[in-house]
Amino acid sequence: MPFLITLCMYFLVVLKSVMSNTITEDIDVLVFLPKNNSYLFSTARVAPAILYAQQWLKRDGGKYSGFSFNIQFENSDCVSDALFMLADKSCAQKPDLILGPVCEYEAAAVVRLASHWNIPVISAGALAAGFSNKNTEFSHLTRIAPSYVKMAEIFTTMFEHFTWKTALLLYEDDKEERNCYFTLEGVYHLMADYNIKTYAFSQEDRVDTDDIFQNVYDIEVVIMCMGADKIREIMLAAHRRHLTSGNYLFFNVELFNASSYGNGSWKRGDKYDNEARQAYASLNTVTLLRTVKPEFENFSMEMKKSIEKAELHDCKDCESVNMFVEGFHDAILLYAITLHEAMKNGYSKKNGMEITLQMWNRTFEGIAGQVSMDVNGDRNGDFSLMAMTNIEAGTYEVVANYFGVNGTFQLLPAFNSDSFTLRGRHKAHTEMSDKSCGLGVSALTGVIVGAVLGTVMLVTFYFFR
Repeated sequence: MPFLITLCMYFLVVLKSVMSNTITEDIDVLVFLPKNNSYLFSTARVAPAILYAQQWLKRDGGKYSGFSFNIQFENSDCVSDALFMLADKSCAQKPDLILGPVCEYEAAAVVRLASHWNIPVISAGALAAGFSNKNTEFSHLTRIAPSYVKMAEIFTTMFEHFTWKTALLLYEDDKEERNCYFTLEGVYHLMADYNIKTYAFSQEDRVDTDDIFQNVYDIEVVIMCMGADKIREIMLAAHRRHLTSGNYLFFNVELFNASSYGNGSWKRGDKYDNEARQAYASLNTVTLLRTVKPEFENFSMEMKKSIEKAELHDCKDCESVNMFVEGFHDAILLYAITLHEAMKNGYSKKNGMEITLQMWNRTFEGIAGQVSMDVNGDRNGDFSLMAMTNIEAGTYEVVANYFGVNGTFQLLPAFNSDSFTLRGRHKAHTEMSDKSCGLGVSALTGVIVGAVLGTVMLVTFYFFR
């Protein structure tokens, strides 16, 4: 009888496994994130999200509950720490999955090595245009956050919709991580058919607004990426030059929910607040589209609790859920879904290339909503356009949305077409420049004056003779 009871229990366990479609597997995950909390994707910010996803997969005995993720967090310094650590760790046993790094230069080195070793890499970073080429050295990279080129799609759509032709890409360049350079590189890369000018200044340099606005007279749209304080300085200068009265359109790019990338805030509590509020009426912000659902609200609360429990005094706004936090959470889900399907079809976790390809061109439910991966392993991006809809209060609203899956541009009730219509363009300056044959107004004036004086001297000399 005891034998029969044991046999029945075993049969029930096997039957439950078959019915639930559970597959058991240990998975070694190596995560590269910086310990420095000044980064928006530091370990302190992102680790709770990864662990949250791991616990969700384990609960209720679902079909992914048989996966045991052995997660190891290693420091990434956005230079070379991750590459050296991967090489050291892989001497004993290579990981089954790599999450990160985020920074472009460090990610490039890690992904090259991982692709050579047939290890899948999922990152919420590596957003630069160069990573779009997955044919060779970046073959094993899946980008779980929308790349900068995906973000640029909203600009190409607006330019086509409103028939704009010219733009100035204005950004600060730190010469190290170069986040704003890579951000607007995506715009430049995708808008090759338009007349695009660029203007960069160093992060340490003073903003020379006089020099900047020498470059705007023959363009229609200014697209900026820089710190919030510098954006305010430029918008104040533009307003004082009467450039915010409908002659030009100003945009800033804010993807990460952080003031370090310019969050559209004009208020500083100083004597320029009133002027800044008026100037920002002409500033529009492109940001990620946010969906609200109960799961995401619960997730946000849990992230905040984790940060508060850790008592991180050097981590400003760490409790905020940004694109990186959300992305790395969804990375675990994507890998689990794909690995489960791959193993059912006879593959193992060591078939890195096959698992990578199966992660591409699929849609699944992430923590904030539907996640759509394109055929190249890059997440399709949904973006919002925000504009100041109440100038007296200085408040912003979402006025349009762009959906990357089908490339649709949706105007919302708050949209005001007058705010996106160019009027009163400065034509005189442009015409004068054209007639100068490239010499410029000052040079042309000098030539004319010189010619007149020369003629007078010749006539005088003739009569003197």
